Amino acid sequence: MSYEKVAQDKSKAIIGTKQTMKALKSDQVSEVFVAEDAERRVTEKVVRQAKLLDVPVKHVDSMKKLGKACGIDVGAATVAIKK
Repeated sequence: MSYEKVAQDKSKAIIGTKQTMKALKSDQVSEVFVAEDAERRVTEKVVRQAKLLDVPVKHVDSMKKLGKACGIDVGAATVAIKK
């Protein structure tokens, strides 16, 4: 289900950890998707910040599938959906 949500909201997707953190800090995010196969040191900051701001965090199993759902040819560790 999560991949479909990202694919449907491609125009609202913020792809990548740095961009997701920036969007979280400026209160632009309604939910965050985190790939389970991404390195923890990369994703833990995003998860911590999202929880701090009460933004829902959904976990998906694959960076590659998450990237594909966003319409890119590489994997994505995190993707945020804009409000």
